[in-house]
Amino acid sequence: MQRICFLLKVKKDRLDEYKARHQNVWPEMREALSRTGWHNYSLFLREDGLLVGYLETEDFQAAQEGMEKEEVNARWQAEMVEFFEALDGQRPDEAMRPLEQVFYLP
Repeated sequence: MQRICFLLKVKKDRLDEYKARHQNVWPEMREALSRTGWHNYSLFLREDGLLVGYLETEDFQAAQEGMEKEEVNARWQAEMVEFFEALDGQRPDEAMRPLEQVFYLP
C-alpha cells in the first residue's frame, strides 16, 4: 500500500467556502474515489491556505487515471479550481505532486 502526501495552496479569501464545500462532498464523488482506490483520504488546511492531502492506495497513478475517467470528477474539479493558487493551468487533481516519504513508523 502506498501512502501519498501532497501540498496545494488554497486562496486565503476562499478558506471558509473551501471548508464548507468539503463538509458535503457529493456522494457520487465519494463513491468514485473509493471505487478507484483512494483510501483513508484526508485533507488538512492551515490558516494561511496550505493544504496537506494524504491518502493510501495500491497504485497512485492508477488511482489518478481511474478518477480521470469519472464524469463526476470533471464536474468537481471544475468547481474547485477557483479555490487554489498557482495551478499553472492545471486542475487541482493534476497539480498533486507526491512528497517523498523519508520516515515511517508502522
